[in-house]
Amino acid sequence: MKLILTHEQADLDAIASLMGARLLDGQAFALLPRQINRNAATFLQRYSADLNLSSIRDLPTERIEAITLVDTQSLVTLRGVTPNTAVRVIDHHPRHTRVNSAWQTEIQPTGACTTLIVEKLRQEKLPLSVNQATLLLLGIYEDTGSLIYTSTTPRDVYAAAYLLEQGADLSLASHYLNPPLSNAQQLLFDRLLKDMTTYDVEGHQIILAKANALDLSDEISSVAHKLREFLNPDGLIVLVSTRQGVRLVARSTTNDVDMGKLAEHFGGGGHKRAASALIRAESKATQDDVPQHWRSIAQQVVAYLPQIVSPALRVRQIMSQKPLLIDAQTSVETAAELMRRYGFEGYPVMEDGKLVGLLTRRNVDRALQHKLPATAGSLMDAGSVCVTPEDPVNRLQALMASSGWGQVPVIDPESGDVIGIVTRTDLLGSLFTGSQLPRQKEVAVLLQEALPAGRQALLQLVAAEATQTGIQAYIVGGFVRDLLLGHPSQDFDIVVEGDAIRFVHHLVERYGGRAVTHSRFGTAKWILSEDKEKIAAAFPAERQVDPAELPDHLDLITARTEFYEKPAALPTVEQSSIKMDLHRRDFTINTLALRLDGSYYGKLFDFWGGFADLKENRIRVLHALSFVDDATRMLRAVRFAVRFGFTIEPRTLSLLKASLPLLSEISGTRLRHEFDLILSEPKAPAMLAMLAELGILGAVDAHLPWDEPTAGRLTTLYESTLLRGGLLENGEKERWLEIAWTVWLQGLTPQELAQVSAHLRLNTSLVKLIEGTSLVRKQLPHLSAAKPSEVAAVLDAAQPEVLETLSQTIPSGPEREVLEKYRNVYQWVKPETNGDALRALGLAPSPRFKQILSRLREAWLDGEIRTSAEEQALLRQLIATQ
Repeated sequence: MKLILTHEQADLDAIASLMGARLLDGQAFALLPRQINRNAATFLQRYSADLNLSSIRDLPTERIEAITLVDTQSLVTLRGVTPNTAVRVIDHHPRHTRVNSAWQTEIQPTGACTTLIVEKLRQEKLPLSVNQATLLLLGIYEDTGSLIYTSTTPRDVYAAAYLLEQGADLSLASHYLNPPLSNAQQLLFDRLLKDMTTYDVEGHQIILAKANALDLSDEISSVAHKLREFLNPDGLIVLVSTRQGVRLVARSTTNDVDMGKLAEHFGGGGHKRAASALIRAESKATQDDVPQHWRSIAQQVVAYLPQIVSPALRVRQIMSQKPLLIDAQTSVETAAELMRRYGFEGYPVMEDGKLVGLLTRRNVDRALQHKLPATAGSLMDAGSVCVTPEDPVNRLQALMASSGWGQVPVIDPESGDVIGIVTRTDLLGSLFTGSQLPRQKEVAVLLQEALPAGRQALLQLVAAEATQTGIQAYIVGGFVRDLLLGHPSQDFDIVVEGDAIRFVHHLVERYGGRAVTHSRFGTAKWILSEDKEKIAAAFPAERQVDPAELPDHLDLITARTEFYEKPAALPTVEQSSIKMDLHRRDFTINTLALRLDGSYYGKLFDFWGGFADLKENRIRVLHALSFVDDATRMLRAVRFAVRFGFTIEPRTLSLLKASLPLLSEISGTRLRHEFDLILSEPKAPAMLAMLAELGILGAVDAHLPWDEPTAGRLTTLYESTLLRGGLLENGEKERWLEIAWTVWLQGLTPQELAQVSAHLRLNTSLVKLIEGTSLVRKQLPHLSAAKPSEVAAVLDAAQPEVLETLSQTIPSGPEREVLEKYRNVYQWVKPETNGDALRALGLAPSPRFKQILSRLREAWLDGEIRTSAEEQALLRQLIATQ
């Protein structure tokens, strides 16, 4: 005989898993537990005939060969179980330490155990009735809070969608998910409200409620659920005295409060968000024993709370690693140079390997102002104020307030070494933006939905390898920004805290491909295009993909910091942390990082307030010298503002305007690149208009045009079908840029164009295209009244690209008509006579050939001749007169 079992006080997830496992194994008995929660019991009373579940009295008296445990890892004592009985566990709760190592276990972290069963039903393509599908849906919805608990995984969502496809009835499901309390449960609810104590543990509100229920018999979990909804604490612990003992039911609304750990401590089980235990008394409880027993259990629970509650945030999550340290003998001039180079406001001061103080920029500036020949040791704020990585952020907050230190070193508690630093900015950022960030699983789902299968598999592969090799890997910048804005790209780079070059060689060695590295910047490119078949074949079985779906390459970058020796210079690069790597970027919205390795997969990091700016539609630089370090950021500020419909916040706008003169120091090649990026955007005319309004165009080059005719031509171009279904969408970016530059600059005089092209390093072919377009544009008004032959004589000399460009920008009217007549008719008109015919008539090749053929074409164009006979007559006349 084979059995399928679940736990006592079975909820909908347990009953649904039991029924689903029975469908998978038609030879097994699915045994209902003695105690079932009221909503599950109510469903069974009405629909049990369709579910094929058994009670203990239905079982034959036979030896039990195999048992499947669902939604539990605990096996109750049953007659017929022998040492040879095979036990299989299917569960979604964390693995218990007491699970028998001989058992076959399938423990996976889904939101509901039912999800694991549904995946197997789907794989076997087993049919489901409406009631069966609805019960399975109830099992998933109950344990995932209708798919809104943070424990919900994409697998739960897919399983629920599949059940809806199979006919699960949502209206029926909603009736059983939140049933009203019975009279006895309502009485217990009222008793619990009268005996509640609130505890603040590591910033989390935990409520402990106690009640006597020796006179009641209804299940308790529904009461706890209603109480949690009513009070909405971070954690709720209910202690109810029953005839069997004290029933502990625990619920939490955050993963920082682990109720599963609490229940396991008292001999029960569950997961972080929901758990329970039955704490039996040594003897049968009486009415007089209840208060004393409660007090004992409650004291034990309260004493254990620090073990199950984690701080909402720890220092290690916001600190910068590997800080720069200075010796107490460091001169004030050297300290000032370090502060200028790296932008830090304070440095831990060390003496004989120990922290002795903090040197601040304020003290350094004062010493320089008074020309004091001081050292770091004489200027520092003396002391050894510090925290450890595991200290809660509220301790850091208190320490900063009491000491006045705005930068606090982080100490390794074992070695005493300074391993990090945390600033007041870090603290403020964690207090005001951390809780607003999307949850880790939400971001992971976004990531999964954004990337096609091949790129998703590659990303997960890199994440797994990063975990195995002990490095932290992140996707950063524009990809994360666009992912959160809802229009993600398909391309991403990986930034690692560590050696990206060594990591890419590890990937090549294990999976294939080729590495291209640049040691100066710590960057590497994993070339996949030459070896996709081999690389795909080396993927683990669970990540198998079509080789064609893999990208051609993947860029990997070592986290680094930069400093500028002088304005507009290229930066000097040094390896650093992810936090400092993000600090070197242009705007806060581009500093968001999405971590990939280990349990952090999908966790969003926001060190510089980028998410708040993203939500507020705001462009903001990271520091006051941002435009001084790189003046091309002014053009990018405008590009991002117009692209996303954002506003450049006032301080950034003020810094931008103050830095306009620095644009004259930027090389023409870099400026040309920024304009190429702008002209590749669908909203380029609006971007150029804003650049002109802010004075950026004039600061780059006084001859760059922006007037009403120029704006009109560009707007016509960008609103035309060429943009909507043409070159940009077809990947012909270079051709598009030629047209865009030409339309923009065609109004310049030859002298102005020469100066602009020299400054911005425009190539010769583009300059010729602009010159040709400008020339034809000036002639078009006169051609609208000219004969066809005169139109052809002018436009035959123009490049085809010139005519194509003009056709996209000239509005309806006489000029457009004459241009279209030429493109559609005139340029194709040719005489029937050619050079061979002239030679056949006895004429020797000479310049006369061209004159005769040109005259014949003119006659066709102007309507002087309309037939072959008329052409022959004119030809004879031309030969006779020449």
